[in-house]
Amino acid sequence: MNYYNEIDPFATAWLQNLMSAGHIPKGDVDTRSIEDVTPGDLDGYTQCHFFAGIGGWPLALKLAGWPDSKSVWTGSCPCQPFSTAGAGTGFTDERHLWPAWFHLIRECRPDVVFGEQVRAAIKHGWLDLVSADMEAEGYAVGGAVLGAHSVGAPHIRQRLYFVANPSSERGARLRTTDCVGEVRQGRQDWPMDLQQVYASPYTPGASHPQPLLRRGVDGISARVGRLRGYGNAIVPQTAAAFIRAYTQV
Repeated sequence: MNYYNEIDPFATAWLQNLMSAGHIPKGDVDTRSIEDVTPGDLDGYTQCHFFAGIGGWPLALKLAGWPDSKSVWTGSCPCQPFSTAGAGTGFTDERHLWPAWFHLIRECRPDVVFGEQVRAAIKHGWLDLVSADMEAEGYAVGGAVLGAHSVGAPHIRQRLYFVANPSSERGARLRTTDCVGEVRQGRQDWPMDLQQVYASPYTPGASHPQPLLRRGVDGISARVGRLRGYGNAIVPQTAAAFIRAYTQV
């Protein structure tokens, strides 16, 4: 059984639609803040997705061939404390929710944890904090910065991906070269029709910092939800390449 934690109402409805359509595994959607989730709430779940958004991580696992029955946790902590979209206040920002997620990790000790954050978080020491916390609990941590353009998308969208697992079982060694090979192979996973949607009406082959979205009809309030959902989402094909690199080490 899968567990999804997401507080945004538009995103949670999106998750339900994706599950109904069979695009991501069915599961329970918890709309509470992660700060209100207790370790006991997660008993019985094989896969847990925190800050689930519109389901990018479960789709990435599917693209990477990760079995639905194999235990894993995923999460993309809010990026606003570290990105240009936020105030850049770093660890003092109330949206810095790694401590809340780490509390659940420390208590439940999942077999594998995949995560993602904006590249700018590195200079704030976010990856150092994550690594120190996880290693103190006996986990090995590996990470890499990958861009969506690496899997054939017409925008850059560089993100920091990390993976952690108990070091006594298997080291989370992840070389940049492993990811490079996987993202090149991952170009085959990018649907051509999605390439065309993103590229039009821009010059084919142009590279842009963020995904290019077709405008919604003016006056429809749902457009704001769509833009927020897309903007916060990971690129599943990039994450899938990262997952494959980890499984093949």
